[in-house]
Amino acid sequence: MAPIFLTAEWRKLAMANYPVEREALLPFLPAKTELDTWAGDPYVSLVGFQFREVRVRGRRIPYHTHFPEVNLRFYVRYKDGSEWKRGVVFIREIVPLRAVAWVANTLFGERYISLPMRYVEAGDATALRTAYHWWYKSRWNSISLKAAGRSVALQEGSQEEFITEHFWGYAKAGANRTNEYQVAHPRWAIYPVVECLVDCDFGRLYGPAFANLGERRPQSAFLAEGSAIEVYKKKRL
Repeated sequence: MAPIFLTAEWRKLAMANYPVEREALLPFLPAKTELDTWAGDPYVSLVGFQFREVRVRGRRIPYHTHFPEVNLRFYVRYKDGSEWKRGVVFIREIVPLRAVAWVANTLFGERYISLPMRYVEAGDATALRTAYHWWYKSRWNSISLKAAGRSVALQEGSQEEFITEHFWGYAKAGANRTNEYQVAHPRWAIYPVVECLVDCDFGRLYGPAFANLGERRPQSAFLAEGSAIEVYKKKRL
């Protein structure tokens, strides 16, 4: 196994999920991977979450240990010998810290940008509200969820399991090369969502192929509790 590059906690992952046409994802598909599907359809997920207790190679970086992230991602798989590895590809990732964006883009070949962001969380035993906001092109974009106040276990074979249980990251490193890295975490509990509001300029932020997502309601949404995670050093395929 590769050495650990980063440890952290990912908490309160707000996920809004949309089936999309395969053609929209093919320009982002890394070499040697193929689209992974749920019930025959490829999906993108708009995901907001809290990065906490970040350590790079075991060291805390002052002022860079706790921050929100929002990303748009889709799902792929890669056949390594006889094993299918299920992973994610990020179309774009947003953080409020320029240094974090630079490290991810330089070392992992990701597509981070730095924007002003804010995060709101409130709730009790009956309901939990969480919202992620980011400032882009002179306006605030957001994803906000209202969920049940108590979490439940993932169900085998569920869409929630499909969305959350991809443990590899893949990124283009050239026309015929791909970066692969492993992300390890335990199985997450989820909070069933009763309300999901997405206000996002998908076309300007992610490209014309995704512009129609702004006119659609997510096909599904849920809130994952999250956990401690480990990100391992990348490998070139």
